[in-house]
Amino acid sequence: MLLSLAPMEGLTGHVFRRVHAEHFGALDRYYTPFLTPPHPGSSFGKRAAAELDPANNRGLTVVPQLLTKDADQFVWAAEVLAEMGYTEVNLNAGCPSGTVVAKGRGAGLLRDVEALDAFLQDVCARSPLAVSVKTRIGVVDDGEFEKIFAMYCRHPLAELIVHPRVQKDRYDGVPRRSIYAEALAAAPFPVVYNGDIFGEDDRDALLAVYPQTRHVMLGRGVLANPALARVLRGGAALSREELERFHDDLFDAYLAEIGGNAVFRMKEWWFYAQHAFANPLAVHRRVRKVRKVAEYRVAVEGIFASEAFAAVARFDTK
Repeated sequence: MLLSLAPMEGLTGHVFRRVHAEHFGALDRYYTPFLTPPHPGSSFGKRAAAELDPANNRGLTVVPQLLTKDADQFVWAAEVLAEMGYTEVNLNAGCPSGTVVAKGRGAGLLRDVEALDAFLQDVCARSPLAVSVKTRIGVVDDGEFEKIFAMYCRHPLAELIVHPRVQKDRYDGVPRRSIYAEALAAAPFPVVYNGDIFGEDDRDALLAVYPQTRHVMLGRGVLANPALARVLRGGAALSREELERFHDDLFDAYLAEIGGNAVFRMKEWWFYAQHAFANPLAVHRRVRKVRKVAEYRVAVEGIFASEAFAAVARFDTK
């Protein structure tokens, strides 16, 4: 089974990918957090250029993800990416952020299926790279997916990554795996499952009902338990000492890249990593108010010295 890392804005960029692979081995694929394509004739900005630089992704299989509703920008970006050596480009049709959706991007693309149909017809015809899509199953209601899926099936996609929640769910509630299964059974292209795989029990429950699954995208589970892919492949569970070493190297890497702002980047990581501990709220309280590097280090030392580890890093859903 292929295991890949989901694109998570501000969290799974090239620094995280590199440090994660050094500590736990590379996943089969890494998808970049969404990138806004440059205008035709121009180049990616500094942040995106660092994200895409082959030197920052050496030894990893990386698929760039684009956030746009403009076909010309998508195709131009694909041409630039092809010159950099990439072989696939992914369209973000799943981001549930209200700001993104209001601009008709991310999951907002699903509000106008006809327009998305025309967009995919255009970019699939002109892109020099294989085109894949990461999608939600609708904006408001599960019933939207029948029309959305039929539209996807009209295009030669490299793969369809299905997060079986609608946009309004954000990350609450239980993923509708039966809808993923409908796509898995009927699609003319590979279908990938994404959503709430936090441990072996979740993986086993998915495969028990949908044994045809061949590719699972991991997201929050890897941020809370960076050894998750290893565990799913039959390896050892994450230890407290291992997580601490990973944390220290990740923090040092961010310090080297962005200086003191690394504290705030790490606090974003702790929003997920706190669930590696038995009392996530206690962990949250230790780091929520720190601002400076020195006080951050003290807070983290306290976490690893005294907070009990959780058996499985898991997230509560409503």
